[in-house]
Amino acid sequence: MAWEVLSIIGTIAFAVSGAIVAMEEEYDLFGVYLLGIVTAFGGGAIRNLLIGVPVSALWEQEMMFQIALFAITAVFLFPRKLLKHWNRWGKFFDAIGLSAFAIQGALFAVHLGLPISATVVAAVLTGSGGGIVRDVLAGRKPLVLKNEVYAVWAAIVGLVIGLDLATDDLSLYVLFVMMTVLRVVSYLYNWRLPFRSLLETEKAD
Repeated sequence: MAWEVLSIIGTIAFAVSGAIVAMEEEYDLFGVYLLGIVTAFGGGAIRNLLIGVPVSALWEQEMMFQIALFAITAVFLFPRKLLKHWNRWGKFFDAIGLSAFAIQGALFAVHLGLPISATVVAAVLTGSGGGIVRDVLAGRKPLVLKNEVYAVWAAIVGLVIGLDLATDDLSLYVLFVMMTVLRVVSYLYNWRLPFRSLLETEKAD
């Protein structure tokens, strides 16, 4: 049950995210649908490629594609007054999608009997892959590649599930809420990972 619910939540969240980014970049209707679909399913496609599952398995998710198309259509038809608050709520949708798909990806790897390292990779790629493709197609620097705490939460999800610390539906829902909250807190309080810049700073006279 948790698998289906989290798949639906992640699909809607990332489809909405991709559609809004496309509208921010002033893409046409086709571009809005394309970016929404790619964001919702891009992470799963990348995951399947790396863990040896045929990418064609994505086409078996007919219901998820219908849900994504409905979500994109709804967002496209939203009144402009509602969409102007996207800058405030955009990362929230992204946090929901990250948490839901990270759990889904980790469960997928566990179901295939893969080692914990693969579980972590599957969680990270499924949770952040769609966002990476979205940002690249929109001409933006991928959020996951910045020094902001992002994919770390997906990796933690992979560890928790890979170590069998969350196996039943209730624990998976609790994990989903916790990771979403942590992601929201991390961008609200500007938590960042260590980084080094090779750009020389100008010295003050």
